[in-house]
Amino acid sequence: MYKRFLVLFWIVFASGVIGIALIFRTASTGGFGPMPTFDELENPQTNFATHLYTADSLLLGKFYLGDNRTPTDFNQFPKSLVNALIATEDVRFYKHSGIDFRGFFRALVYLGKRGGASTITQQLSRQLFVGVRSRNLKEALQQKIKEWVIAVELERNYTKEEILEMYLNNYDWGYLADGIENAAQIYFNKPPQELAVKESAMLIGMLQNSSLFNPIRRPEMVIKRRNIVLDQMAKYDYLEQREADSLKATPLDVDFNPENSHNEGLATYFRMQVQAWLKDWAANNPRANGESYDIYKDGLKVYTTIDSKLQANAEEASATHLENLQRAFFRLSAQDTSETAPFIQVEKKQAEAIIEQAMRRSERWRILRAEGKTDTVIKASFYVPTEMRVFDWEHEDLERDTVMTPIDSIIYYKKHLRTAMMSIEPQTGHIKAWVGGANYKHFQYDNVIQGARQVGSTFKPFVYAAVIDQLRLSPCDRLPDVPYCVAAMRHGNTESWCPKNSGGKYSGKNVTLKYALANSINTVTAQLIDKVGPRAVSSLVKRLGVRNEVPSVPSIALGTPDIKLHDLVAAYSAFANQGVYVEPTFITRIEDRTGTVLYQAVPETHDVFNKEIAYAMISLLKGVTDSGSGIRLRHNWMQDNPVYQEVVTGYPYEFKNPIAGKTGTTQNQSDGWFMGMVPNLVTGVWVGAEDRSVHFDNITYGQGATMALPIWANYMRKNYQDSLGISLEDFEKPAQMPFNLDCLESDDALREIDLEVEADLEEFDF
Repeated sequence: MYKRFLVLFWIVFASGVIGIALIFRTASTGGFGPMPTFDELENPQTNFATHLYTADSLLLGKFYLGDNRTPTDFNQFPKSLVNALIATEDVRFYKHSGIDFRGFFRALVYLGKRGGASTITQQLSRQLFVGVRSRNLKEALQQKIKEWVIAVELERNYTKEEILEMYLNNYDWGYLADGIENAAQIYFNKPPQELAVKESAMLIGMLQNSSLFNPIRRPEMVIKRRNIVLDQMAKYDYLEQREADSLKATPLDVDFNPENSHNEGLATYFRMQVQAWLKDWAANNPRANGESYDIYKDGLKVYTTIDSKLQANAEEASATHLENLQRAFFRLSAQDTSETAPFIQVEKKQAEAIIEQAMRRSERWRILRAEGKTDTVIKASFYVPTEMRVFDWEHEDLERDTVMTPIDSIIYYKKHLRTAMMSIEPQTGHIKAWVGGANYKHFQYDNVIQGARQVGSTFKPFVYAAVIDQLRLSPCDRLPDVPYCVAAMRHGNTESWCPKNSGGKYSGKNVTLKYALANSINTVTAQLIDKVGPRAVSSLVKRLGVRNEVPSVPSIALGTPDIKLHDLVAAYSAFANQGVYVEPTFITRIEDRTGTVLYQAVPETHDVFNKEIAYAMISLLKGVTDSGSGIRLRHNWMQDNPVYQEVVTGYPYEFKNPIAGKTGTTQNQSDGWFMGMVPNLVTGVWVGAEDRSVHFDNITYGQGATMALPIWANYMRKNYQDSLGISLEDFEKPAQMPFNLDCLESDDALREIDLEVEADLEEFDF
């Protein structure tokens, strides 16, 4: 009898062993569903976000689709985090090889009441390869067996530390907190290595179910769960019970910092430009195996040239001034009751065409067109009152809920002024600040790089540079300020181009080139381009990096060409860099997530003119801020002007350091410009509306000295207050100068600033 029982026992035992082996064999060969290959086990497909860093080593933003994950090395985990994990999830982690049979049988005996049977390695296999547990019992059992098989394979391929590293880098803690790096930053605003014991315990407690144990929505439940983790740590001697009890009595102290969307945070326009550049780079720089990098999944580290403090100051200065300027614009435009408002000096049909074009470019039109709606039906929908959320400077979060028709919302946004601002370090070409508009969420058109606008008198320095370079005229040479006409070919016929000075005023005196540029005298600029020829000027501008076509016609002298702010700032940088043009750069290095350098920027440079000519141009442009249209940077003679009181903050500026600059205003005040330079920072500012027919109707508000200059002034003043290393020194002067630059004294009789002229000596360009 005993012998028969013994035989039966061994038969059952052997059958069980063979059965389990067959089950594992079936699972490992894909009988219960696809299994990871050896390569997949060696290189699990974990998605890691691409990280953007500023020049001063701050995280600027991330690019990801779905998973916002940042890889963190095991040696960066605090001891309390690892101890809490093991004590709570898998106390025998270092003693098993993927499956804890003791825990498994304990779970069977007690029906899971004394803890589950899943090891950390099994949980990792579920994260990486198996997926969410099925509600179907048969499928759930098959998944469990697959977890066991994969867990054993993971233990064979990785060390215990690597398994812990992968596990904590893969878990989703909610609120885009994929991985421990993001969880620590989002819930406690610190890196993982700085987590306190109770903070580690809270995050480990959330592993049971991060949706359920949500510290923002259910803090009381999370405290209870955290305290269980602390008790587990004490139970397994990772913590003194007395310390655990003390920590259990404390609040969570969550410092919640949810991840910004692409519409929020610092340098939003710049980040989108980097994203576009990275896509192009990835498409043209594949891996050795021919596969392309994925900027959303491969965990690249992108190091940019942006200075976080300069960028913050640029955004603050732009927003503060634009808000005041917009308030004034709304007040003045409300007085326009014409049927074409807010469009000025256009026919009714032109205004209607502008609106219809905006309708056809809208998201509403695109969606309804995709649904098969006709043009008639789509247009009718634009006249139906609709609930919407619109941009509004007057609200703290810059948005308000309202009801208006989509056609009214188009007109509402057409009335908004836009801005652009960019700073370059001229010696390196590094872009230090980039402001593409007022608010990326509502105005996604980037006016730094996408929009080319007429540049007005900011173009004049290129005419002067061509003349000094090719004809060797001196800044102190004189030309008469009298009406002047240039013969020009148009449609095969010779015509006369006769530009006027601002207000039609002509002194009739011989004025120096320095005085003429400082005060934007159009007649002198016309004489200069007539002397050197338009082709020489357009050729120079091209060598200075301007990509837009600049026609070889005389009228370019007054700034008729459309040029991007990006290119204009780069061109001016050559003046500050002793005549050397440096291609603007905004990415210095790209690394993969292991630290291997994939890209290293190499600046592209070329000489445009010698340093003596460059310094002569700096001298001319310093005259603009010392005694010309940029004098508002120096003196407070506009302090009592009602316009400045309404729209300008921080005035008077009273800068004492050397500054080279140029204002610019285009026809009908459609565009206001200011270019400002100190030895190690060149900055350009543009302000205008989306459509040229939307603008201030008077030069007092609409000139560059009112619209754009105050942004530069407040930006630079804050930069100096923050001691950011921006130069207060003068530009470097060459040892030998072939030009006479000391011509100010002989111009005293000419440099009379008419305080009654609201145009501040700024020009009408046409």
